[in-house]
Amino acid sequence: MTQSHFFAHLSRLKLINRWPLMRNVRTENVSEHSLQVAMVAHALAIIKNQKFGGELNTDKVAMLALYHDASEVLTGDLPTPVKYYNAQIAHEYKKIEKIAQQKLIEMLPVELQDAYRPLLDDHLHSPAEAAIVKQADALCAYLKCLEELSAGNNEFLLAKSRLEKTLRQRSSEEMSWFVEVFVPSFSLSLDEISQDTPL
Repeated sequence: MTQSHFFAHLSRLKLINRWPLMRNVRTENVSEHSLQVAMVAHALAIIKNQKFGGELNTDKVAMLALYHDASEVLTGDLPTPVKYYNAQIAHEYKKIEKIAQQKLIEMLPVELQDAYRPLLDDHLHSPAEAAIVKQADALCAYLKCLEELSAGNNEFLLAKSRLEKTLRQRSSEEMSWFVEVFVPSFSLSLDEISQDTPL
């Protein structure tokens, strides 16, 4: 049986730090970001289904989100100001991501490739699934800004403003509901969020 380096590569997502051009109170790696995006995307899909008439497969959405940055194990995390500096760079980086996604798929044993292709190739996601994952990704970046700012790190002020604009552009009923119910807690201390839920 041929050995595969697929999961050995994915395990290295924890070595890729996000926000590389910015001073961080606490560094965040791609692995932990992916987990948070999966949890938030799953919640958004549940909210959409239960409150706003959606029919999403919530488990599938969570898995798509879990793998949404997997190609960064080959490309690294290119800072947003660089990635979106202009349309040509953004277009070329999308091509690089696509090549990296295909390279990851090819690392898998042939008999598993069709099962993982829909998770790794974002071109195969439905528009509704892709929208939820993008919303969750932007929300998690915004939450990171709130955490850094609440720790006194003003380095994230501009990023917060930029992400507020992104959230407005990607706005949906489920996202608005999530923001209203869950987001305010991210600006509070542990003592403040623990007051109402003592052990």
